[in-house]
Amino acid sequence: MVNSILFPGQGSQSVGMLADIAEQYPAVLNTFSEASDALGYDLWQVCQSGPEDKLNSTDVTQPAVLTASIALFRLLNSRGFSQPKAIAGHSLGEYSAMVAAGVFDFATAVKLVEKRGRLMQDAVGDMPTAMAAVLGLSDEDVIAVCAEVSGDQLVQAVNFNSQGQVVIAGHGEAVDKACEALKEAGAKRAIKLAVSVPCHSDLMLPGAEALAEEIAGIELKSPQMPIIHNVNAGIAKDLDELRDNLVRQLYSPVMWTQTLESLVAAGVENFIECGPGKVLAGLVKKVNRKLPVTCLSDTSAWA
Repeated sequence: MVNSILFPGQGSQSVGMLADIAEQYPAVLNTFSEASDALGYDLWQVCQSGPEDKLNSTDVTQPAVLTASIALFRLLNSRGFSQPKAIAGHSLGEYSAMVAAGVFDFATAVKLVEKRGRLMQDAVGDMPTAMAAVLGLSDEDVIAVCAEVSGDQLVQAVNFNSQGQVVIAGHGEAVDKACEALKEAGAKRAIKLAVSVPCHSDLMLPGAEALAEEIAGIELKSPQMPIIHNVNAGIAKDLDELRDNLVRQLYSPVMWTQTLESLVAAGVENFIECGPGKVLAGLVKKVNRKLPVTCLSDTSAWA
């Protein structure tokens, strides 16, 4: 079967993640050791012991999820896995995809996403912000309600994850108002997410220029496999466009439904979720329940 690898983003982390797999496979701890050397603190210790608030801080979450994802990717490669048709990453996961495709090396990526997390946090400072997943409404309905609620405070649709699942983000008060309005409009649920910044909203614009400078200072190599990008569900034609896509991704919606549709249109028949948790597996099933998905964070995947 034609495979694709999907890398998850923030929200997939949990205290104790990959502990069972790390007991069996030294490659996991070795990868976290590399990340710890790059960051200057024990990342594995934070992932295993928390506290949860620290792990959920975006400048820690981002290197933690990326490291967990690359640890599993390395383990997959050690099993002689054939090169996938194409790969994609959800939000932060796009950086894991870049490492997997050889665009930049692992240590560079770990430090870059830590910096990205700090820039995202700095963009909003102590301002109360929030994100929430909205279930049971069309993309158009969610966009319309957010537009009605937004005024002095902003709320936007930022992740189009599947039909009937859209994530919103913005000022905390505006997100709360939008959640109530969306429920009144027929949403089945509106669930706050464990993310410390309003990812992919216009509130991230102040961090984009600084992120562009960071990425401009990094040597990029042409991807060794096609990467479907979040901002347009397409493949960058060159490295300049790839850099631009990474910067625009900071403040642009994640077009995940279109990304999965692009992969299926390219002939992908089987998906592998390479990272902690099973969030992306659920989204694949919402696009097409018949598509097989293997979650590498599940110990049964390695039996």
